[in-house]
Amino acid sequence: MIPTRHIVIQDQQLRKLNEDVWSKQFVNGVLISNGKSVPLKVRYRGGHTREYMKKSYEIVYGGKTYHLNAEYDDPSMIRNALSFRFFQRIGVPSPQTKHFELKLNGESLGVYLELEAVDKNFFRKRKISAQSLFYAVDDDANFELFHPETKRNKKSLFEGYEQIMGLSTERKELSAFISKINKLSGKPLAQYLQTHLDIDNYLRWLAGAVFTGNFDGFDQNYAIYRHKPTKLYRIIPWDYEGTWGRNCYGKACGSDLVRIKGYNALTEKLMSFKSVRRRYKQILASILRTSFTRKQISPMIAHLHGTIAPYMLNDYNRKWPYTEFRGEPEFIMNYIKERREIIKQEMEKL
Repeated sequence: MIPTRHIVIQDQQLRKLNEDVWSKQFVNGVLISNGKSVPLKVRYRGGHTREYMKKSYEIVYGGKTYHLNAEYDDPSMIRNALSFRFFQRIGVPSPQTKHFELKLNGESLGVYLELEAVDKNFFRKRKISAQSLFYAVDDDANFELFHPETKRNKKSLFEGYEQIMGLSTERKELSAFISKINKLSGKPLAQYLQTHLDIDNYLRWLAGAVFTGNFDGFDQNYAIYRHKPTKLYRIIPWDYEGTWGRNCYGKACGSDLVRIKGYNALTEKLMSFKSVRRRYKQILASILRTSFTRKQISPMIAHLHGTIAPYMLNDYNRKWPYTEFRGEPEFIMNYIKERREIIKQEMEKL
């Protein structure tokens, strides 16, 4: 059984919501869940997905924010949920997820995935003290001094980020961090990284993106926060729909799309040090042995997929046919088998 979330939006507010799907403005509504009605604010969310028939939403109620993802491009509907469970197993805090049926003004919109927002509540729940938080919203968040496409210098090193928490001075701090990692080298860089970056967290996050094959996960689709007690930057994964052998549009892309070092300037700098490469290799080996195995991941796939399977038959807003959905557990299991071998081979060259 999956729960049902019923959102009621009055006609005037609904018209306002649909006037501009790209608007960041919330409209008012009511959420009916477990027989209770609570006021909420709702808006559309996402990038290219806003123009899809089945849209994703952001809702705020009871002082908390949730993302209701249509997962329109993912034929399995479980890639985000599976990825975040995997990250949690390898020691990287990541959003909790839950599948549910969404109704809007009495009409079923089909199966959705509720994702916990990365915000103050996220940290409070995990007893993590964070002094600043930024979302990496586009590929300018590549830890480089220049734009990835034009190769021109950025006007501001804060480009690609959106501040969610912390004082305005924290923007300058993050920009200074990006500047320093690009300008320093050798021992001064090693010392700077040790005092400004939680290297173990970073390497585990990197490994998670590499194992799941998230091509877009290295220069966007992450959150970076500053840990208050240590003043070190740490990373949290976000948006893992294009993973486990498919890209962000759901197209099969093979198991070798992502290289073992990923794609950004910070990783490049870190990998210039033998001690970091050795530590990264240890993390990869440990994950291969304990977490990224078909035996470990198969029950998670079976549970997530099996729970929503009966509801998928009646989800008429889906991009993919039900037959494609049915074959996804085998598709993902095959990806795991192939990915393990690719990573083992690449580890030898680290």
